[in-house]
Amino acid sequence: MKDRYTTFAGYNAWANRRLYDAATALSDAEYRADKGAFFKSMHGTLNHLLATDRIWMKRFTGEGEAPDRLDAIVHERLADLRAAREAEDRRIVAYVGGLDEARLNGVIRYRRVSSPEEFVQKLTPALDHWFNHQTHHRGHAHMILTSLGKTAPELDLLYYQRVADAGRA
Repeated sequence: MKDRYTTFAGYNAWANRRLYDAATALSDAEYRADKGAFFKSMHGTLNHLLATDRIWMKRFTGEGEAPDRLDAIVHERLADLRAAREAEDRRIVAYVGGLDEARLNGVIRYRRVSSPEEFVQKLTPALDHWFNHQTHHRGHAHMILTSLGKTAPELDLLYYQRVADAGRA
């Protein structure tokens, strides 16, 4: 199982780099335009992804800053958001790299942002959800790029696996 999550952590960081490369080519008006995505704009979507990653990392590790809203704007400026995203991706890769089979077979306890009840969940399904959630919202960002008439980067996991196997990830 650890290899699976190591792959997902590497894929996550790689896909985020590609998405941020595309986002930096947008004008500020394009970056902030409401394109009908769940979090409206590229700005809202990228902030949501960072916010929820921080929320999940706080749940997994008990450490770090975690917003109290899913629509939190963590950073107004794209450059600041990118720097924070890169730091969070390094943190994710390190966290997953430190997991062993005992931890992977364990559970986590957490509260949702939207409700006070405590949940107890096996770690591996939580990791599955987390990595899938990231892919889901990167799909929204991909749609935003195409709706703006921009070329969206290839983000498929299979593509990542091919470039990683070739040493180009």
